[in-house]
Amino acid sequence: METIIGTILAFALIWAVGAVVLMIISRLNLGLTVDGFGAAFIASAVISIVAGLITWLLGLIGITLGGTGLIAAVVSVIVSAGVLLVSDRFVKGMKVNGFAGAIIAAISYGVIAWLLHWVLNLFI
Repeated sequence: METIIGTILAFALIWAVGAVVLMIISRLNLGLTVDGFGAAFIASAVISIVAGLITWLLGLIGITLGGTGLIAAVVSVIVSAGVLLVSDRFVKGMKVNGFAGAIIAAISYGVIAWLLHWVLNLFI
């Protein structure tokens, strides 16, 4: 029972951090906008689900997103931009500004999430 509660809390925390990152990207006008924290939280959950599905589907055909190097980074950014574009269709309060906006938002999301994770690790 404790494991289930811990897992649910971990998902909620990941989605909340993702929502904060989306709010930062939105406020800095980096390729997407969200209407508020509620929309950002829902968008974070949808992005996680869509990313999981796309990663799973790519894995079925033999494409993995792991690896190192420039090619892996470019593929990861393009897949992340695709995830944002697909998620835009499902979340009413989120708007992605085209494919170029999705690329900028995907890169921004990765950088800001990494920085936020780094800062949180300083205090935990």
